[in-house]
Amino acid sequence: MKYSFITQHKNTFPVRLMCQVLGVDRSCYYHYRRQMDTRPPDPEHEEMLEWVQRVDDASDHTYGSRRMKRALNCLGYPVSRNKARNLMREAGVQVRHRKKFKVTTNSNHKQPVYDNLLQRQFDVPQPDQVYAADVTYVWTQEGLYLAVVIDLCLRKVVGWSMSPRMKSQLVCDALKMAAWQRRPKAGLIHHSDRGSQYASKAFRKLLRINGFQGSMSRKGDCWDNAVVESFFGSLKQERVQWRNYQTRYEAQQDILQYISSWYNPYRLHSTLNYVSPNDYEKRLLETKHAA
Repeated sequence: MKYSFITQHKNTFPVRLMCQVLGVDRSCYYHYRRQMDTRPPDPEHEEMLEWVQRVDDASDHTYGSRRMKRALNCLGYPVSRNKARNLMREAGVQVRHRKKFKVTTNSNHKQPVYDNLLQRQFDVPQPDQVYAADVTYVWTQEGLYLAVVIDLCLRKVVGWSMSPRMKSQLVCDALKMAAWQRRPKAGLIHHSDRGSQYASKAFRKLLRINGFQGSMSRKGDCWDNAVVESFFGSLKQERVQWRNYQTRYEAQQDILQYISSWYNPYRLHSTLNYVSPNDYEKRLLETKHAA
């Protein structure tokens, strides 16, 4: 990219000065120019560079070389991960990095808690058998909490709720949305941490009405709910930490767009062999109907 930058601006700035500023040896640059002058144009290479930039824009600059490789493969370019990495470097594509975030779980309460029925068995064979849930804080000028419910089979966000206060109603609304959208049968396992919202009378009553089984992580062990923690990490790394929300409404609309218009329908999920949650669900239904 340094050499191509010099090539593009060689008529504007002296090559000697450009090489000095960019830290490029002039002999290496002229060797690069000789290679470029003798190299025949490669339309497919240019197409791949264009697709890399398009995928990078569509993913909001969040795809690393592993997902970029998969995306290019789906587009008909059988590249390796190393090739994808080189294309990203040539196209000037870089991945955003994660920051630290506020802890929201408060397990210091006297409410009854459920046993850990999940026991980190995150690989579930069928949809609507096990849901995992949690709450996170989203930084805005006004403050916002987000509760989600994820189907562990599909890795799909099936319910969510947002509120300025972290009350039991927040997690109840998220589960109500999931139950209304998915219509799961009685016996479903709902797993969460030991936060007071999930141990509240209102939430336990909601589980009982729907015939769901409550399950909770061990105290202070975030790995027992790793799937939801991973989703929150993706949401913040790929979207929230790069925004400066002035209002709760602005944050709510952006998070809604991320979940419903990007994460569920399009984002390639490594656990699902790099297909999106919606596409994975379609494949399961096709397999079931074909059987």
